[in-house]
Amino acid sequence: MGRYKGSLLGVLWSFVTPVLMLVIYTFVFRTAFNAKWGDQYADSVGNFALILFMGLIIFSLFSESVTKAPSLIINNVNFVKKIVFPLEVLPVVTLGASIFHAFTSILVWFFGYVLMHGAPPLAALLLPFIILPLLFFTLGVSWLLASLGVYLRDISQVIGIGCQALMFMSPIFYPVSALPEKYQWIIMLNPLTIVIEQGRNCLLLGVFPEWRTLLSAYVLAFLAAWFGYAWFQKTRKGFADVI
Repeated sequence: MGRYKGSLLGVLWSFVTPVLMLVIYTFVFRTAFNAKWGDQYADSVGNFALILFMGLIIFSLFSESVTKAPSLIINNVNFVKKIVFPLEVLPVVTLGASIFHAFTSILVWFFGYVLMHGAPPLAALLLPFIILPLLFFTLGVSWLLASLGVYLRDISQVIGIGCQALMFMSPIFYPVSALPEKYQWIIMLNPLTIVIEQGRNCLLLGVFPEWRTLLSAYVLAFLAAWFGYAWFQKTRKGFADVI
């Protein structure tokens, strides 16, 4: 892949990077801050790392595509002005790269789980169905931001800050139940919350997804994808004039 071209380890960085980040986050939040999870998980550094890692994988799958989206069109001016090219494919390609990185990270996660606990629960087979709505939602947001990035150049800075805030407003480093009940609804508005919580329950506890909740996530995701694509197609006619 292009980002690894010329590097010594090449595509192996897709394995090394998440492992290094996992070690750092686990040390900071589990050892330095003495953070703990709910009673349903065994309280150990290994389990804490698995819990944290799954949240980071899902968040990175979203943020990696979204942070790149505002600059996709302006960084590919030749595709806009000189040749006939389906510009709507650019966010799809970026999402494909994010899926690849997430897939390699999930392989690392399963390797760690097998070493500590043995075979994963049967419910783990449903993980793709839990993550799928996030992919459609991410694609819709990416189409929207790719268009806005042409007309509002500062959107890249805003999205960068927004993703940092979203990371700490997602149940990555803490469970939703750790918040006071009157504030939990705020976290539940976060579209990543359902995927992170259900993904963890599925992989670590062997709990099958709450289908009604998951169905609502699918509906939201398809609406976001439809709106983002429609917005992109509506505004793409002015790309060449602005760029």
